[in-house]
Amino acid sequence: MPEFSFGDIAVYAYDMIGWALVTYGLDPKLVVIIQKFLAAFLLANFALLTPIFTIWLERKIAARFQDRLGPNRVGPYGLFQSFADILKLLTKEIITPSGADKVVYFVGPILSVAPVLGIWVVIPFASTMIGANLNVGVLYSVAIGGIGTLAIMMGGWASNNKYALLGAFRAASQLVSYEVPLILALLIPTLLTGSMGMQDIVLAQDTWFVVYAPIAATIFFVSSLAEIGRAPFDILEAESEIVAGYHVEYSGFLFAIWQLGEFLHAFTISALVSVLFLGGWRGPLADLYPILGIVYLLAKTYFVYFISMWIRATVPRIRIDQMNNLNWKFLVPLALAALVLVALVDKLLPASLAGSARAWAHFASNVGLMVIVFGMLRTESRRLQNLSLPAPVAAGH
Repeated sequence: MPEFSFGDIAVYAYDMIGWALVTYGLDPKLVVIIQKFLAAFLLANFALLTPIFTIWLERKIAARFQDRLGPNRVGPYGLFQSFADILKLLTKEIITPSGADKVVYFVGPILSVAPVLGIWVVIPFASTMIGANLNVGVLYSVAIGGIGTLAIMMGGWASNNKYALLGAFRAASQLVSYEVPLILALLIPTLLTGSMGMQDIVLAQDTWFVVYAPIAATIFFVSSLAEIGRAPFDILEAESEIVAGYHVEYSGFLFAIWQLGEFLHAFTISALVSVLFLGGWRGPLADLYPILGIVYLLAKTYFVYFISMWIRATVPRIRIDQMNNLNWKFLVPLALAALVLVALVDKLLPASLAGSARAWAHFASNVGLMVIVFGMLRTESRRLQNLSLPAPVAAGH
């Protein structure tokens, strides 16, 4: 029977299940497989059921921002509204367009959810709770997240609809473009840690990396919003131009799966921001009581998620040219400059300087970079304003 680790309830229960199965005569290798499947089942259900709550939360918070009540009829405070929507979508007819590639058409929405679900495998919930502690967790999350772009192209192409196809092309262009600054921002916590393992990055944050690299944290968050197509980057679903984008021909539960992937992705990127830049599960007594680690991680994740909801409820949609200019003319050069700056500062700082002093030195360098960047933007803005002014009228004319 395994030794009891005080406070580590989840790991103890996990080991107890294995001990009980072995006691009943099962092969130890089979027991390990059963344990892994059980852990995967619990993790997958946690991730897949979370959007039921977050969809209600988004509706209520958006309503408050817009001076409305939001859902308030189905259940107390409208809590059961999401269940009513699920029931409605389950009973709706799934209409397949004539001429659609049915196999690709049905696989597309499933493939949009699967990679997002796969990211949760490498997210550490506590010091002893992680699906798979890969030493290339950051690379894995980027690689598997890119499958979502393929799913969108499949949905738009297979629908046999020109508007869906245009929406898929626009979405692929946006997603591929914003992966560049996102990956550049991801390199900074990897550089500061010396590892691509998610657990290693969390353990290295005696001081949160958002202090070390606030520019990288902001770029990662903004690029992630563009990756999931949330406002103000929801031009890929511009109703006035391309109806509803790549999923315009989907109905019933297939449409629900697309929406599940979008809302799950939004919550997942909030968890990634928490792990990479806000210390993840770390907090007071989290090492002694892993259950507290889960609480800290979820609290930070919901905080980041609230910011994304705030932006969605208040910031208007930007045009496609503005979105591309923001990416290629601002975020990508800024991410490159921030990466070089962090590498140089980290190399130049004396090895004896450690802890919060090192973090605040990095923070000061980031502030200096932003002062230079905003100064350049101000100069360029004035230059453009002067070009747009009418030429002075000559005297006597």
